[in-house]
Parts: sequence; structure tokens; C-alpha cells
Amino acid sequence: MLKSKKRIFPYMLVALLVILFIGSCAGLDLGETVDMAMSVLESSEGLSNSDIIKGLKEALQIGTGNAVTYVGKTNGFYKNGNIKIPLPESVQKVEKVLRIAGYGNQVDEFELSMNRAAEKAAPKAKSIFWNAIKSMKFADARKILNGRDNEATLYFKDKTSDTLGGIFRPIVHNAMSTVGVTQSYQVLENKIHSIPFSKDIVSFDLDQYVTGKTLDGLFFMLAEEERKIREDPAARVTEILKKVFK
Repeated sequence: MLKSKKRIFPYMLVALLVILFIGSCAGLDLGETVDMAMSVLESSEGLSNSDIIKGLKEALQIGTGNAVTYVGKTNGFYKNGNIKIPLPESVQKVEKVLRIAGYGNQVDEFELSMNRAAEKAAPKAKSIFWNAIKSMKFADARKILNGRDNEATLYFKDKTSDTLGGIFRPIVHNAMSTVGVTQSYQVLENKIHSIPFSKDIVSFDLDQYVTGKTLDGLFFMLAEEERKIREDPAARVTEILKKVFK
């Protein structure tokens, strides 16, 4: 989503100043006056409110679709160093001891199974993301258009993380059951408890851990897709995207 560098010609600048003056004389508050001025500016460039909203919604739909496609396949998480789900901290503390004791295969199987669960669950996020996109307002769209390179991702994460977490957790739980994450961890946990001095290792919520890491990975890839649309004209695959992100 390339930041729009708006050029204001002299006559347009005068028009905007007149609008601001009239607005103040008419008793409009600053927000109303600025909105009026922005509408004139947007109209002058052929970008209506509906254009901006439509363009940003398309960008998010394309971005989330691509992100889900990338991670929702075999090794989408496991072979991506940026989003690969690592061993939980409590396991990392005794990883070396486990490997020395001959449990390396179990450690590797547990790590792989967590990532396989994330890859299996990820496609389910597409419809959840798209439903959230529908509620975007013009004020949000304008802020995103002129914001940071990951402004849309930050907005999306802020507005939907809690809801996504609640909806996604049972999806991840079912995926973990299918690929054997829970069983792998239970085997590993028994090994950990058999190690001297491992009594103080704190247990953790496996569902929450994998769910959180899965969503982190999805948002990371979404940010990557957003950056592409902002920076790379070739990534703007529809006419409205080319118009909004020129």
C-alpha cells in the first residue's frame, strides 16, 4: 500500500484555505472542517470515499488470502524461519538434557507436530479475516492509506485479535488432535518429569501457546503482503488497487 504523495496545486490550496475559513465562520468544529477539506482534495484526485474503502478492503482480502495460502500448506510454518513455532520455553530449558538422554526424536516430533497443526488450521482463518474486513470505515481506511507500512496489519490485529483468538483456539485444538501434538507432548512431558531437577519447570497451556504462535505467524505474513502492495506496483493486481495505491 504505497503512501499517497498528494500534490496540491496553488488553486487547490486556495480552495482548501477558503473551506477552512468558511467552516470556522459557520461554527463547524475542526474535525468537520477538515473532513470537508479532505473530501474536496480526494474528489480532485478522482478518489472517492468508496474508492478508498473498496481499495483497502481489496488489499486486505488479497493480502490475507495470500498469507493464508503461504502458511496453510506443508512446511508453510515449519520451513519458514520467521514464523516457525519453536519449542515452548519450559521444554527449551531441558532440551539439551532430553537429547543427551536419547529423546531427541521425541523433541523433534513434538516441534514438527505443532507446526503441522498451525499449517492445518491456518486456512480456516481466511473467512474470519474477511468477515472482519467488512466492518472497515472510511476514517480507518484513510488512516491506513496514509499510515505506516504495516498500518493495516496493526489496525486489523488490534481490532480482531481477541475475537480471532477465541474462534481460532478450538480450530487449533482440533488440528492438534488430528496431527498428534497433544500425544507427542504428553510423551515428552513424562520424559521431562523423569529428569532430576525438572520439578520446577512450569506447565503451560498448549492450546493457547500454539494458537498464539499460529496467529502471530499469520499476522507476520499479512504484514509482508501489505508491504508488497505498498512498495511493489506488480502486487496491485486489480484496477482499484492501482488507482488507490498509485
